[in-house]
Amino acid sequence: ADLKGASSFFLSSLSVILADRFYFKSKKKRRGSRGINGIKMLWVMQFSGFFSAAMLMIVLSPSFQSFPPAEAIRSSHLHAYLRLPSYQVSSSTYSPLDRFSFRKASEFGNADKCRSTDHKITGVCDPSLVHVAITLDVEYLRGSIAAVHSILQHSLCPENVFFHFLVSDTDLETLVRSTFPQLKFKAYYFDPAIVRNLISSSVRQALEQPLNYARNYLADLLEPCVRRVIYLDSDLVVVDDIAKLWSTNLGSRTIGAPEYCHANFTKYFTSGFWSAERFSGTFKGRKPCYFNTGVMVIDLVKWRRVGYTKRIERWMEIQKTDRIYELGSLPPFLLVFAGRVAPIEHRWNQHGLGGDNVRGSCRGLHPGPVSLLHWSGSGKPWDRLDSRRPCPLDALWAPYDLYRHSH
Repeated sequence: ADLKGASSFFLSSLSVILADRFYFKSKKKRRGSRGINGIKMLWVMQFSGFFSAAMLMIVLSPSFQSFPPAEAIRSSHLHAYLRLPSYQVSSSTYSPLDRFSFRKASEFGNADKCRSTDHKITGVCDPSLVHVAITLDVEYLRGSIAAVHSILQHSLCPENVFFHFLVSDTDLETLVRSTFPQLKFKAYYFDPAIVRNLISSSVRQALEQPLNYARNYLADLLEPCVRRVIYLDSDLVVVDDIAKLWSTNLGSRTIGAPEYCHANFTKYFTSGFWSAERFSGTFKGRKPCYFNTGVMVIDLVKWRRVGYTKRIERWMEIQKTDRIYELGSLPPFLLVFAGRVAPIEHRWNQHGLGGDNVRGSCRGLHPGPVSLLHWSGSGKPWDRLDSRRPCPLDALWAPYDLYRHSH
């Protein structure tokens, strides 16, 4: 039974790579400048890496377990873009650049159909841009770089994607520029003091990091002319054209995300929350479902008009005195938006691939097509690959990794 399940898993996951291969093959015809050899080499790396991991899985016959959706571990954010003056920069001689070295990514150009007559992108306010926000910090930097790389590789119009990086260390801006020389991006510094007094203790220390809460402030951080943004966690890769997600129709809603209504929603809050009408009554008239905040399309115009940042902060203040949940930045989002989310296809957040937060078990794909693979949970693919104890699906992340190992 284990071998049959493993074989089935191998075939379903292999279909993802084959679809990816077909995408690259068709894309090659559109972009002659890419180079055939580079694309072939990428395919070889993808297939050989996956095949090795899959065969190891079949030999060991692990049992893939199903766990309830876990909160995405990573999301970082910041306050007001600036280049810190010299007196604000740490006096330490340590720099993230000393720890990380990345290969320079290949150049990615727009397909012919992306180019409008004589149109030249003028800046962050250009209406033709697709806006993507991702956090950058030292701990998850390798994942963030891989996420950006995957978006560029699969975009029909990569030159039209503008990245908003939320950073706590301005040295990271230099590193991004050296890795993606032609990338359109802007860095925003987030002051941890903004949320430090609002953060409560959580079940895991990782959930208490200030950058986990920066997504709450995107409407304030980004320029007023940016009317919509896709927020993405750092532990994922996109294997489809990001423009498809960008074009999501939110209707009257402020945010869109894949919803998981089969999950036990009550477990995200304490018994004290559900027994107090003044708290649980917030869901009256709503049909709340769990959604993962690591992949969201956000209407910043509506967010600013309603003032959702203040609503989220209010629930965090209540948490400080009444302990209504145990997780980190997820529950306040659920309290404000659950039951008021524009549903997006599940293909845009195949989440939980990091495994169970307690046992670290490997997980397989959810049924259905795949546009985004998300390693939410305790295990990260770069850590498992480096330790030579990967889960089978980690081989699907590896081709986007630009980290240059010292050995």
